[in-house]
This record gives sequence, C-alpha cells and structure tokens, in this order.
Amino acid sequence: MIQLLKMAFRNLGRNRRRSFFSALAVGMGLALLMLFASFIEGEMGSAIDSAIRLQSGHLQVRAQSYDEGKTSLKWEDLIEDPDQVAAQIASLAPVRVATPRLFASGFVSTRNESAGVRVYGIDPLSEANDPYRIGMLSGEFLTPDDREGILIGQPLADKLGLKAGDRVSLSVNTSNGDVQEQAFSIRGIYSTWTGGFDGVTIFLPLTKAQAITQAENHASTIFVLLKDASQTEAVVAALNAPRLQILTWTEMNDVIIQTEDMANSYMGVFYLIVLGISATVIINTQIMSVFERTREIGILSAVGMKGRRILAMFLAESSLLAVGGIVLGLILGGLVVAYFTRYGFYIGNFGMTGILIMDRIYTQLTLQDTVSLTMMAFIVTLLAGLYPAVAASRLEPVEALRAEK
Repeated sequence: MIQLLKMAFRNLGRNRRRSFFSALAVGMGLALLMLFASFIEGEMGSAIDSAIRLQSGHLQVRAQSYDEGKTSLKWEDLIEDPDQVAAQIASLAPVRVATPRLFASGFVSTRNESAGVRVYGIDPLSEANDPYRIGMLSGEFLTPDDREGILIGQPLADKLGLKAGDRVSLSVNTSNGDVQEQAFSIRGIYSTWTGGFDGVTIFLPLTKAQAITQAENHASTIFVLLKDASQTEAVVAALNAPRLQILTWTEMNDVIIQTEDMANSYMGVFYLIVLGISATVIINTQIMSVFERTREIGILSAVGMKGRRILAMFLAESSLLAVGGIVLGLILGGLVVAYFTRYGFYIGNFGMTGILIMDRIYTQLTLQDTVSLTMMAFIVTLLAGLYPAVAASRLEPVEALRAEK
C-alpha cells in the first residue's frame, strides 16, 4: 500500500498544475456545499428561534374556541382571569416564564398616512418581553400603568416618518364588534431585526389593551417559555387542561418546519449537481492520465503487474486528489463560513410576515454536516476515478506498447 501511494504521488507530480486544479475543483465544490449547508442551518435555526422568542413561545394556552386567524375579542373566546392561569402554569418546574397576552387588529394613523397593525397587549415587566426591551433603539420601554404610550417597530416608524415622542391615532376592534380610537404617544421604537414582525406589530401595556378593546380581565393567550424545549410534551401532559387548547411550538411553526424539510430536499439535488461537476473534472484528469501513460501501463503489464494492482494505483491517485481537495475545501469553506457566521448575509425581509426570518442570516455549520459533506466528497471523487482506473487495468499489454508516445 505504501508503495502504491508513493507511485500515485509521483504520478500526480508529473503534471502538478493539472493535479492542483483538479484537487481545487473538489475543494471549491466542498467549500460551496459547506457554505450552503451552513446557510440553510442558520436560516432555519434563526427562523425557529425568532418565532419562539417573538411570537409563539414554546407553548400557548388558549380558550378552546379561540381562532387566531380572526383575532377574536369575544369574551367566550378569551381566557378569563389570565394572571391566575399564568401563575399556575409558571409554578411548574420546567417553565421559565408564563405571561398573558392580548391580541387585537387595528390601524395606526398620522395626519397623512395610516398602516394596518397587530396590537400586542403585554405585561411590560415580564421576562418574555426581553427581546423587545433589548431591541429598544430610541425612547423608553413601557410601564404597566402607562395609559397613553405605545411601542412601534423601526420599519413602521420609517414608513410613517415617526420618532419617539410623536403622537399617533390608534384604532382597534373591540369585543362587541365596534371600533375604538384613541391618541397615543410613541414611548419608544424597537427592533428585533425581523422586518416581517417589526413592521406590523405595536405594543401596549396589557391593562390598557384590555381597556381599549373592552376585553376587561381577559387575554387571548398565555405565552409560555420553557427552560428546555425538550420538556414541551411533559409540560403539556402536566397541564391537563381539558377546557383549554394547548399549542406547542412545533404545531404553531409547522410552516417553518415544512419549509426546512423542503429546503433540505432541494439541497440534496444541489449537492449532487455540485459534486457531479467536481466528479467530471476528476474523470477528465484521470482519463488524460491514462492516455498519456498508455505505454507505461503496457510495460507494467508486460513485466507482470496485475490488472487489479494497476486499478489500485489509479484509485490511489484519485484518493490523493480527494484528500488534497478535501483539505483545500475545509480551509476555504471554513474561512468563508467563519466570515458569514460573524457578519452574516443581509437579505432584508422580502415583505414577508408569515415566517419570521431575520433581516440578516448568520451561517451555522454543524459537525454533522461537515463530516457528512466531507465523506460525500471523498466517495464521489473515488467513484469518479473508478472508470479511468478500470479502463487502465483492462488495457492489453501488446496494444498498449504499440501506442504512440
């Protein structure tokens, strides 16, 4: 084996430029696959994380008749005495925080423009609101007793030309089907760097949201964050609330999970295309090597070298090209992924509101992806070198010796 590797290394050194560029083709293919795999992992991971932190939580507890699509404010569709329900849920050991929230639809208007919004009534002191509190760009966060203050997202502020301290008119639907309008001051402008969320979501203190919508002591949902997402099913079983519906983060983010599965399927096709191009380069390199060394192969066969040993020699050359290409690919791919892990891709929000994708995607490369892509690149390179190796091993010595130099 050592002798075969030495011969393979010597043979590749005969045309160093061609060998280098062949290995580089494998390396660039591997680097590209690492980049795309890390992009998909980062994008989907970011979408799930954003959805849990900003919108769904790990669990939501709602009235059985509540319809999120209709944003119902009828008392029979809401949770009565939500603070008490939230306290009972928060007493469970796996629960990090449980807080009531009230949702309503409405319009924010200035003198010249207006925009449709979704109103979140929140407990400003709850830990669940840290993503909004941390993302404050100007002004200050809400307080529980604030009766005239709202928070708006930066995209909405930019659209309407607003800043902290400005006055706006907010119109919301109420529990009896009417529309209630009131002037508010913008206490602050926040950003979660998720344009699809920030552009349509405004915040009111829960008590004020209950008052303006005439929901009184009711809430749309109990928003629950767990200490460990793996405890989700255990908490659902522990709640045992037959008169309430309990939704898990997987159910509420089904679209994201399906999108991830579909993206992984398409990535499999992309992997095959990229590796197919790399394999073509290896096949061309090895076929050229066979043509150039036809007489040499004939001499080796004439002095007693078996066909399987000639086959092994060419496969050893393919293995060295694969190893060299993989090393180059890991270096190139590692550097590119490290850059985008730190600085990210800016993609904007594409105007989407259904999936909470951050405006900037940060790549995330897992060890599993790295190992699987490396093995895939090595196997494909070996398979690419198999046809030229078989062709070389089947050359007849007499015909090979007659070949022109």
